[in-house]
Amino acid sequence: MNQLGSLGWILPYLVVIVAFYFFLIRPQQKKEKATQEMRKSVQEGMEIVTIGGLYGKVVNAKEDILTIEIGADKVRLKIARWAVGKVIETSEEK
Repeated sequence: MNQLGSLGWILPYLVVIVAFYFFLIRPQQKKEKATQEMRKSVQEGMEIVTIGGLYGKVVNAKEDILTIEIGADKVRLKIARWAVGKVIETSEEK
């Protein structure tokens, strides 16, 4: 009976910890993994948006550095791969 009493106060804490894992930690880990995969898949010719809000087209993709062209003047900037916010999906009709 004494062991059952000690489990009685641990069980609610355990349920809260498990709930935090499944509702907060696990989805965040999945989102982070998807973001890392997206950044790894960036190749030349893709259009991207940086985390700073710059829209550009990737003209050179190396391991950790991307060169993008932005604007009508086609200014080239070198950015870190981790600075890619998202890839813009373009249709093939253009």
